[in-house]
Amino acid sequence: MKIFPKAGLTLLCAALVAGCTTQRPSRDTLVTEADILGLHRLIRKGELRCTEIVRAYLNRIDAFDKPTGLNAISMVADDALAQAAVIDAHIKSGKWPGPLTCAPLGIKDNIDVTPFPTTAGSIVLAQSRPPDDAEVVARLRAAGAIVLAKTNMAEWAFSPRRTISSSRGETANAYSLDRVPAGSSGGTASAVAASLVLAGLGSDTGNSIRGPSSHLALVGMRSTWGLASLDGIVPLLLDRDVVGPMTRTVADNARILSVMTGKDYVSALAGRPLAGVRLGVLRALADPKTMAEGTAAAFTAALDELRAAGAVIVDDIEIENFQAHANDGYYCPRFRADVNEYLASLGGSAPERDVARIFDTGRFAPQSRAQFAFFIKEEGPVAGKGCPPLERSAGRLAFRRAVVGAMDAAGVTALVYPSWTHPPARIAHAEKEYRGDNSQVVAPATGLPAITVPMRFVDDLPAGLQLLGRPNSERALYGLAWHYEQETHHRRPPAAFSGAATPRTRSPSR
Repeated sequence: MKIFPKAGLTLLCAALVAGCTTQRPSRDTLVTEADILGLHRLIRKGELRCTEIVRAYLNRIDAFDKPTGLNAISMVADDALAQAAVIDAHIKSGKWPGPLTCAPLGIKDNIDVTPFPTTAGSIVLAQSRPPDDAEVVARLRAAGAIVLAKTNMAEWAFSPRRTISSSRGETANAYSLDRVPAGSSGGTASAVAASLVLAGLGSDTGNSIRGPSSHLALVGMRSTWGLASLDGIVPLLLDRDVVGPMTRTVADNARILSVMTGKDYVSALAGRPLAGVRLGVLRALADPKTMAEGTAAAFTAALDELRAAGAVIVDDIEIENFQAHANDGYYCPRFRADVNEYLASLGGSAPERDVARIFDTGRFAPQSRAQFAFFIKEEGPVAGKGCPPLERSAGRLAFRRAVVGAMDAAGVTALVYPSWTHPPARIAHAEKEYRGDNSQVVAPATGLPAITVPMRFVDDLPAGLQLLGRPNSERALYGLAWHYEQETHHRRPPAAFSGAATPRTRSPSR
């Protein structure tokens, strides 16, 4: 097993923020691995205009998405260059639009963005256009972001295993095109990893932000349940759904979530937040005997890196009745009721009123059948209304108390474990090789926040380190993840997508 350490100088010089003084690269290469502040520096210095940035990303989408078979992008905004021109005009007049000025984003296709359709990965919704933006999207636009594209997803967000939809097909992993990007936000993950967009949004019911982020060497934050608005999101399970950022850096992730929630997480990215902090290893999710050999070695190395950065590692933390809580999961069948409520919000333009009819008529990808059947079974059209919310679920609250109680007893700030204990599955064996998805186990049932950050590569495939905290501890998690990232710099771009793109010569519509 090859375990690769931090990227070398050559790769750092390819990144926008590295400040290398070598020959000026093409615009398309400049946006490869770019971050928000790096782009802002170049815009303020007059070295790049927003229209040039957007054109570079459009070039990369044309050159790399469909031609390689990545298939991460579902739709591209017809008015992307017009949006950029408006921002350039504001900047020229001395007005800086906001903290996300000219950040081209990819938005998962279960999040409402006008004038795009919102398909949720279903062919039935292929022409379903929402009346307005989701609240989080409106906040991003108001901060100066550009919605460049919608990204592919697993149909109805069912699958943590793979990203395949009846509306757009299957997305591959940018690091190995014969591998899955996990699900269900795999389109966003591969698009961000391949620098087809600067950053993106996913949704996470059990795994779907952190799992794909781990498989694509990204930073993915599942915030405390209820922190970010779910307005305008096609749900899977509203009592577990979270919408959040997927980025190449911790700083970009913190900036985007700050805009989405109106809170300040960016100021946590300073000093030495790992110095003296106590971190607890959750060996129930990190047993070397049940992990892939390379992932186990990478996790051991990560613990050593955390210690070297000043952290105190408490190994291991035992949570009372952990296995019983994990096995139960406290799932309540509400998918049909939640989705039908979204469909009703579309009014007369809704293509369907009852998602159960979609299942009965077979209008879905064949690969979605088993999961569709699971989520629809034994559930009447209003059954979900009987599901208690997190704050009234005795089992989920008991699980949360057990986790927080174990953390308090050990005096730890966060729990750490691998986001996956095994590498990404091969697409041809996506079901059989689905192993080691740790993201499903604790955060969704308890509503606790968790972040994944790149933790080295194993046999050229990314692995992620996950940190889970107490309710509303996003600031602390960002500080810890940022310091680990700055100490290690494990992320590197996927080799097949690191080159320059052919200049765009046609309209941005697809």
